Amino acid sequence: MPTALVTGATAGLGSAFARHLAARGYDLVLVARSETDLKERAEDLREQGVDVEIIPADLTSDEGCGAVTDRLRAEPAVDLLVNNAGIGYERPFLATGIAAEERLLDLNVRAVLRLTDAALTAMTERRAGAILNVASVAGLGPAWLSSTYPASKAWIIAFTESLASSHQVTSAGVRMTALLPGYTRTEFHQRAGIPTSFPPPWLWLSADDVVRTALKDLEKGTVVSIPSLRYKIAAWGLRHLPRRLARTVAWDISKPAH
Repeated sequence: MPTALVTGATAGLGSAFARHLAARGYDLVLVARSETDLKERAEDLREQGVDVEIIPADLTSDEGCGAVTDRLRAEPAVDLLVNNAGIGYERPFLATGIAAEERLLDLNVRAVLRLTDAALTAMTERRAGAILNVASVAGLGPAWLSSTYPASKAWIIAFTESLASSHQVTSAGVRMTALLPGYTRTEFHQRAGIPTSFPPPWLWLSADDVVRTALKDLEKGTVVSIPSLRYKIAAWGLRHLPRRLARTVAWDISKPAH
């Protein structure tokens, strides 16, 4: 059976990825900070007849990243890496504090960099494997949400697109996809302190739909996966409208009225 490693695996999109991958017959390596939550999630998933390892790790730390990169280089081989763990803040940049912003970059950027490096090293040697990096439509333009968050997601998009097109990856048969969801009903917004009363209901996506689209696009070799027509249209606008207009539209769409 193939093996998938999922970060941020006990809640939100990470939990949905674990569930869908188990249904597809993947053995799992689950990564999250809480050992208690990991054990509970693993017990549920084992009922689907798959093997589940857990790695309690704080990916903002060298020790936490090291534990996961060690596993990515070990046997049994990891066939699919899902870099899902991430954080965001409701507060404006100057109100957040530099330590919190650095922690965001440690998780959203540095951990993705380190885990991708470890996974790609092993996958290119085996000439097989896939990596799915969770970014966001917010990475295509500015947002009311903490300015460091969309910047971190923009980095993931550019990083993934660059690697996916490189000779070292394509010649080894490794697939890479950046997932750009829009507003998705998960615990992310509550944890970040973002009101869920905004945006309007028709803009919200379900975690299951996002994961189904991502896995389908990964199988097809789609490098940038954008769930739902409404967010494909939004992404087109953010990429092709004049930047001044794109900034205005992105800010207005992402800013709650409060």
